[in-house]
Amino acid sequence: MDAGRLPDVTSASDVKEVDAPGAASKPGPGRADRARLVFSSFLMLFVELALIRWITANNVYVTEATNFVLLASFLGIGIGFLNAASSRDYLRWTPAALLALVAFVLEFPVILHSSIGGPLIFSGVGQARALPQPVSFALVFLLTVTVMAGIGQGVARIFIRFRPLSAYRLDILGSIAGITLFSVLSFLDQPPVTWGAIACAGLFIVLMPRVRIWQVAALGTVIILLTWQSLTPREMWSPYNKLTLHKSRGDSILFISANNIPYQGIHPLPAIHRNKQFYLLPYQHVTRASLGNVLIIGAGNGNDVAVALSEGARHVDAVEIDPLLVRIGRQYHPDHPYQSPRVTVHIADGRQYLQDTRQRYNLIVYALPDSLTALAGQSAIRLESYLLTSQALAAARAHLAPGGTFAMYNYYAPFVLNRYATTIEDVFGRDPCAQLGGQLQGRQMAVLTVHPAGPVPNCAHFWHGIRVAPATDNRPFPYLPGATIPSAYLWMLGAILLGSLLLVRLAGGPLARMRSYLDLAFMGAAFLLLETKSIVQFALLFGTTWFVNSLVFAGVLVAVYLAVETARWVSLPPSPVLYAALICALALAWVVPQEALLGLPVVSRFLAASALAFAPVYLANLVFAQRFAGVETATTAFAANLLGAMVGGTLEYLSLITGYQFLLILVGVLYGLAFITGRRRLAAHQSARR
Repeated sequence: MDAGRLPDVTSASDVKEVDAPGAASKPGPGRADRARLVFSSFLMLFVELALIRWITANNVYVTEATNFVLLASFLGIGIGFLNAASSRDYLRWTPAALLALVAFVLEFPVILHSSIGGPLIFSGVGQARALPQPVSFALVFLLTVTVMAGIGQGVARIFIRFRPLSAYRLDILGSIAGITLFSVLSFLDQPPVTWGAIACAGLFIVLMPRVRIWQVAALGTVIILLTWQSLTPREMWSPYNKLTLHKSRGDSILFISANNIPYQGIHPLPAIHRNKQFYLLPYQHVTRASLGNVLIIGAGNGNDVAVALSEGARHVDAVEIDPLLVRIGRQYHPDHPYQSPRVTVHIADGRQYLQDTRQRYNLIVYALPDSLTALAGQSAIRLESYLLTSQALAAARAHLAPGGTFAMYNYYAPFVLNRYATTIEDVFGRDPCAQLGGQLQGRQMAVLTVHPAGPVPNCAHFWHGIRVAPATDNRPFPYLPGATIPSAYLWMLGAILLGSLLLVRLAGGPLARMRSYLDLAFMGAAFLLLETKSIVQFALLFGTTWFVNSLVFAGVLVAVYLAVETARWVSLPPSPVLYAALICALALAWVVPQEALLGLPVVSRFLAASALAFAPVYLANLVFAQRFAGVETATTAFAANLLGAMVGGTLEYLSLITGYQFLLILVGVLYGLAFITGRRRLAAHQSARR
């Protein structure tokens, strides 16, 4: 994503109706309460998604952790629910907390600078050094928890006035509205001020009729700060990135940064011939006459397209996932490659395009597709992860015309260069031609070219390096040297778990009270992993675009909603039957190979993928609904589920070792443990009653 996941999908269903002091004398919830709960749930999810997107765009440190802001949001919402009937008023202070978070992120951003041969430098505003990573992480985490705790408490205060399933149904409807609106704003390339204005207006409504002047002032200041950022010259927001245009002193080249990371430069053809000759190297191995149809994946601002046209390509299919990059290229590239009638632009994920097109090409170029990966060891599911696996290169080979050529280039760390060369050798059955250039931050420029029909013409050096296992669709992590979890992640995840335990202990009382809800902890961990697996499966099958991510989030919510409606109107079978059905659905998802779905037409692929991904989600929420009918203390039960979900968020990182498919096994084990511990609890409870 990470775009982010939906913690309230996992958590809100875990709350049983509780009676606040004096609730017995109050009338039941009316139409106004239903509308208020839907609106509050909408606001909670909308703010969560906005924070995930906005904080990541301003703090490079946060991009290293796929679900850092998600876990903070999840924890905050849980704390808010734990205090649904508490005298502690977190909601009241939410405007101040939001202002503190926005001011901190803007005052102490983390920006990556790089220079040829120099070290990576992380700076803040101006020339100031960025805060130390642990300090930045800790403050962002705590402020996010505080913001979401207030909003979560606002939802919980209305939630407890309803019967559990009725409340959860309204919560899901609000969440669907939240993801829908955020998706529309992404489509419209809206800047942060739009998200902030909606969030602040929503908070104002939730605080009514007891809103205070200082709260209005805090919300107004948030909007002013986000307006100031949104009006920053040459800074634009696409559905994926904050894109910033700038020129270096004494340099006519226009550079583009994405989320505070150096990304691309707009180079005119004369500058490419002088300083960026790697763009030209693939064309040394083909003839102008052969370039009838060229495919460029990762077309960006148009440099590669301009080179292809200048080298005689008669038609170019330019594939780029970010529409704003293409618009920037149309406006600023001096050679106007996207205005050429010989060019067809496709706004799409590269892997998705390879899966769905029927075209064949004389030359396929992977044009700096992983250039955003400036930090070694990042494990995020980047826009290009599934483009750099052995299965992806096999798809590219399938689209080569007879006698066609494949080439890819970038600055590669040594093991990454060997990994991609190994992948080419395995997929194409030939050693690639390796043309090496200068170095940048310990990475070396390399152009890898292969000609399946025979040795690459005019090649002076073929790769004969150390073989490194290719990335696969199951483990799409080409930048990890081996099947391990980097120590930095282990330290971060350990700190998050310990901090979460402390915060839950302070908000919910003694942890020993949650012993009888151990099964709920296992359920929380399992569901978060199940949701993760659904997201990555759809990313592979349909591309890692913002639209696909939105569809998956909405699909999870719809599956949960259907489960709630089923539980409200249908007498559910005994829990062993539900658990058995859930395990069978997980087993089916494990048995059906992903490559079998990749070969299906788009509509059939979507229907099959939806059935495999959302059937377990639906059945898991039937299990939740039945279990929560017997919950005695909602806050304690929710705390157990919260801690389990936090553990699930850390267990997700096991995929760096095992791959994503193994998560299904882990989900099955966790639900099995939930069933065993739940049965023991029920037996002990029945024995005590005798």
